[in-house]
Amino acid sequence: MASWVEELHFPHVNIPVTIAHLLPVSPAGPISAAPGDSLYLSNLDDIIGARVFTPTIYFYRFDFLNNSTRKSVMKTLFDALSHVLVPYYPLSGRLRETKNGKLEVFFEQGQGALMVEAYSDLALDKLGELTVPNPAWSPLIFRFPNEEPYKILDMPLLIAQVTLFSCGGFSLGLRLCHCICDGLGAMQFLRAWAATAKSGTLVTNPDPCWNRKFFQPRNPPVVKYPHMEFMKIDEGSSLTRSLWQEKPVQKCYRISREFQAQLKFVAAQTNDQKFSYTTFDAMAAHVWRSWVKALDVKPVNYKLRLTFSVNARNKLKNPPLKDGFYGNVVCLACAVSSVYELITRHLTETAHLVHDARIGASEEYLRSTIDYVEVDRPTRLEFGGKLTITQWTRFSIHECADFGWGRPIYAGPIDLTPTPQVCVFLPEGEADPSDRMVVCICLPESATDKFKEFLSSVDQSRDEDVDRNN
Repeated sequence: MASWVEELHFPHVNIPVTIAHLLPVSPAGPISAAPGDSLYLSNLDDIIGARVFTPTIYFYRFDFLNNSTRKSVMKTLFDALSHVLVPYYPLSGRLRETKNGKLEVFFEQGQGALMVEAYSDLALDKLGELTVPNPAWSPLIFRFPNEEPYKILDMPLLIAQVTLFSCGGFSLGLRLCHCICDGLGAMQFLRAWAATAKSGTLVTNPDPCWNRKFFQPRNPPVVKYPHMEFMKIDEGSSLTRSLWQEKPVQKCYRISREFQAQLKFVAAQTNDQKFSYTTFDAMAAHVWRSWVKALDVKPVNYKLRLTFSVNARNKLKNPPLKDGFYGNVVCLACAVSSVYELITRHLTETAHLVHDARIGASEEYLRSTIDYVEVDRPTRLEFGGKLTITQWTRFSIHECADFGWGRPIYAGPIDLTPTPQVCVFLPEGEADPSDRMVVCICLPESATDKFKEFLSSVDQSRDEDVDRNN
């Protein structure tokens, strides 16, 4: 069964990159905004967790690329982006703060997205297998010199670096502001950009819908839930200290379909409820327990949180959300457990916590979240006792990113270590028919062997008492 969980290694390579040109990209035609105009962002868009750029990278093999076709890659991507920015014109604006720290998009002359033309003397095969995120790829994502961490104000909302390798292959490194779109919204935009590049004419299906006022807060606000996901919790445990004091390392593991099925089976064995657990319920519960056990978190009565995003599009009934909406429509679900309960109880009980948090992310919960932020806008990310799992397995990221040169050989994130309390579930790859999953997570080096041991074992529950220092 241990062979069902395989650690995936990535090479620590130095990638020399030369930046050739910074190219502002303006919409190719008139847009529905003039200089001086502004656009409303919902409280889901400008919540503290969305005030980031989401970096992703896409690698393409193109063995017959010559100097003329190398230039055509940049021109094709540039021209297509310019055309797509007409219907997706908010991405050509900038962010600014208004009263009470709320964000809005504003428009002035000379804005637009940014494309970066870059070159590397390396060939793609020198980067090793392009199967899992690799922090060494960071030079393939553009950052401004001396750019402050988490800077989003007065920044281009889309930054795209095209790096052409010596072999003819290339990478597309994207930084997309999370305030403008969530994961599904980003896939919708990427699909339109790729389809436009491939066809040579503007393609948007569905047509993009802005309408962020759909999520305006109620008057007066009605907060019906405690929203533990945002609550500041004093770090009274060893968890955060162990992750931030010792530089964490990123680890990636391939999880077979058989192992995922076994986890679901074990979780269901003592489940006397009238519902079944999803693969995500079982996997999230298992990873959470394994992580906490490997970190040897103390004291055992400390309350921990597992948070994860739930797509709420299909939960909106009154009224339903218009097709083509690409803004943030996610609830941050939150499961809570003490350390002791997490490491001693059966997997089914932890899966039950994840299931209930996921199902509880209802339309009313979403509206309550909007009102909570209106009443008490969080101003900083809270890490106390928290692991956040991000699920990419349902994104059609490879399919969306075919710009005319075939689907990417890798598509996804780069580096988790700047946010070591985030775990990512990735699809194995576009060509993999076996439904394997890749789990990427950060740990102190001293905890990696224990984590792999726990992750590879289906049932970690123990009946005996756990003797730990409080």
